[in-house]
Amino acid sequence: MNLNDPFAAAFEKARAAAQAGEVPVGAALARAGVVIAAAGNRTLRDRDPTAHAEMLVIRQAAATLGSERLVDCDLYVTLEPCAMCAAAISFARIRRLYFAASDPKGGAVEHGPRFFAQPTCHHAPEVYGGIRESEAARMLRDFFQARR
Repeated sequence: MNLNDPFAAAFEKARAAAQAGEVPVGAALARAGVVIAAAGNRTLRDRDPTAHAEMLVIRQAAATLGSERLVDCDLYVTLEPCAMCAAAISFARIRRLYFAASDPKGGAVEHGPRFFAQPTCHHAPEVYGGIRESEAARMLRDFFQARR
């Protein structure tokens, strides 16, 4: 895993998730440009509907740093986060969110509830979407086509 390229780490974890039969979503959390946690989806393996890549990475980073607040950290994800993950990002006070592919059906950042724009959201990270979008979208398309 490339510890100096968070998106490379996230994509590596997404590919590993796909090989394990999981939806290919990966995430990496970095502080000062160095990856401190990375994971792919594990909902099937863990029999846990909350085992999204983002949730796993937030848990790992909080344990590693010894704090529930990740204020100086940036999250890199291969797919726009859902509402559950957006809430966790907000609660963790993550500084910046970078994501690859948009998710019109299940996303909650630019689609659906637009979680960070709600008046009840206490912390909204800076958000940058569409980075390596075509690569992430192709990985997801290929995964679901192979399952049909």
